[in-house]
Amino acid sequence: MINAVFFDVGGTILDESREFATWADWFGVPRHTLSAVLGSVIARGLDYQETFRAFRPDFDLDTELKRRAAAGRAESFGEEDLYPDARTCLTSLKEQGLLLGLAGNQPAHAEATLHALDLPVDVIGTSHGWGVAKPSLAFFERVVEAGGGDASSILYVGDRPDNDVRPAQEVGMPTCLIRRGPWGHILDLPDVAAQCLFRIDSLDELPGLVAHHNTAGG
Repeated sequence: MINAVFFDVGGTILDESREFATWADWFGVPRHTLSAVLGSVIARGLDYQETFRAFRPDFDLDTELKRRAAAGRAESFGEEDLYPDARTCLTSLKEQGLLLGLAGNQPAHAEATLHALDLPVDVIGTSHGWGVAKPSLAFFERVVEAGGGDASSILYVGDRPDNDVRPAQEVGMPTCLIRRGPWGHILDLPDVAAQCLFRIDSLDELPGLVAHHNTAGG
């Protein structure tokens, strides 16, 4: 039985298109150029920050976030950046009586913003708040703890087979891989994907799959 569902944030419930566009504007490069470099970085299995180092070799994320904030161009997101299926999926799952959580690699400012969105979730965990980041297994152990302690009953949903699905599986959680965003379309790890409980193209699919799974399991 699935008793809890935890979601990655960026690329899963949050469309990062505008966020990457603002980084292109900050570096003063065409948006399609930054997108092309990002795709190349993902295809080579590198950290996404290597995209930014292609334009600014000494790039440091914390430093650059402070520079942007000081310039009045702080990185941010809001309701308009949620994927259209995110809120409805969460609401449907909550109506099934499940514990819901968000757990992703997010900077300091993001946790308050996620709370302000007033999504129907019980737990919001970030790499900054927890002091540990994906793909560390310690991050997913925190997810298990927040989800009630039984890894086998906690579904983790993410767009990245490397940072989301594989480590979640390694701590014993069933997983759902959603195919969208740059990582979902470019990064292909068939062995990891094959071990997923669900593979979906939209969060609209998830509530029905979970309900069917729990009915069959019950």
